[in-house]
Amino acid sequence: MNSDFLSLLEKIGAERGVQVDLVIQTIEAALLAAYGRGYGHLGHHDARVQINRATGEIAVLARRRVVAEVVDPEHEVSLGAAMRQNPDATLNADVEVTVTPPDFTRVAAQVVRATLRDRLRPLEGDALYHQLAGRQNELVAAQVLSIHRDFVVMSVDGAVAVLPTAEQVPSDDYHPRQRLRVYVLQVNRRPRIHVPPLRIDRADGRRAVLDKDGPQLIVSRSERRLLRRLFELEIPEVLAGTVEIKAIAREAGSRSKVAVTTRQEGVDPVGSCVGMKGTRNKSIVAELSGERVDVVPWSHDPATFVANALSPSQVLDVEIQELERTAVVTVPDRQLSLAIGKEGQNARLAAKLTGWRIDIKAASARGITDGNGPEPMVDTRSAWEALV
Repeated sequence: MNSDFLSLLEKIGAERGVQVDLVIQTIEAALLAAYGRGYGHLGHHDARVQINRATGEIAVLARRRVVAEVVDPEHEVSLGAAMRQNPDATLNADVEVTVTPPDFTRVAAQVVRATLRDRLRPLEGDALYHQLAGRQNELVAAQVLSIHRDFVVMSVDGAVAVLPTAEQVPSDDYHPRQRLRVYVLQVNRRPRIHVPPLRIDRADGRRAVLDKDGPQLIVSRSERRLLRRLFELEIPEVLAGTVEIKAIAREAGSRSKVAVTTRQEGVDPVGSCVGMKGTRNKSIVAELSGERVDVVPWSHDPATFVANALSPSQVLDVEIQELERTAVVTVPDRQLSLAIGKEGQNARLAAKLTGWRIDIKAASARGITDGNGPEPMVDTRSAWEALV
C-alpha cells in the first residue's frame, strides 16, 4: 500500500459523503478482524492495525513484554528486537512492536476491496441521514422515480423519498423524471416503507443504484405548511418577515386561502404576495398544479377578518356571536352562491382560515334589499381575481 491508496480512499470518501478518517478506521477494523481470523495464534486481542496517514503503509502492532529470553512469543519480545523498533525499550517493560505477517499485504488487498464494497454503505447511509436530518419540515426539490399503487418513489439529494397516497394531490399527474417540490414530514435513518431497487442519474451523468435500505424521507404535496414554504421561496417580503402569514386553509389540489398582514407601515401585504401582474402568485399556482390560491388581508377585528376571508364575495354585514363562536354574514342575494362556493368550499375554507363558524344569509332573508342595504364592508377583490 502507498500514497495512491490514500488518494483512493479520499476520493471514495468524498464521493460517498463519508469522512476519510472514518473510511480508514473502518478498513483498520476490518483488517484487524482478518488478522485475528488468519493469525489467531499470535494473540490478536493485544494487537491493532494502523494505516499510516502519510504513506498509506499498513502495519499490525501488538503489545509485548520485553524479556531477556523469549519463552512465549505470543506475549514476549527480546530486548534486542524491541530496541530495533523502540530504542527506549527496557527489560520487563510493555512495548508496542510491529508483528505484520509477511503475506499480510495480499490479505489486506482482499479485505480492503470487501470493505469498500460492503462496510462503507452503512457509513454512507449514516452520513446521508445526518445531512438530511435538518431538512425535516422544509421544502425540498425531488425527482419522481417510479409510481406505485400506494405511493410514489422519489429521489431527494441521493436519498429515497416516499410520497404516500394520503399525502398526494389530486391535480398532480406524476411521471418518471418529473421534478417538483415536496414538504418533508419525516427523515428516517432506516426505511419505513419497502420500495423496489431503483437507479438515479448522478451529477456526473452516470447511473447509480439508490440505496433502498438507507435513509428514507416521507414527503407530502398536500401539507398546508408546503404552501407556507412556497410563499417564503417565491416572496422575499415573507422570507424577510416584512409580510407575515397569519393563517392558511387548504384543500389540496383545489383551493387555498392565505391570510397575510404586514409588520412595516406602507407595505401592501396582499400586493406583495400577488406581485407585478400576478407573477408571484402565478409561480405558486403553477407549482401546485393549478390549485387556486386566494390571498386576503388578515385583521385583528373578527368581523373584518371573516368578511375578508369570504373573498371574492361581497359582504354587507358580519354579526359576531362570541358565545357560539359564530359569525352571521349577510351578502347580496346575487352573491349568495359565490359566498358559499361550489359544494360549500368558499365558506368552509373561510371558516378554517378564521376559526369561526360562518352562517351565510342572503340580504333579502334579513329584510335587506339589494341596492338599499349597507355598502360592502371591505374590498373583497381577491388575489386570484388579480390574475384573471
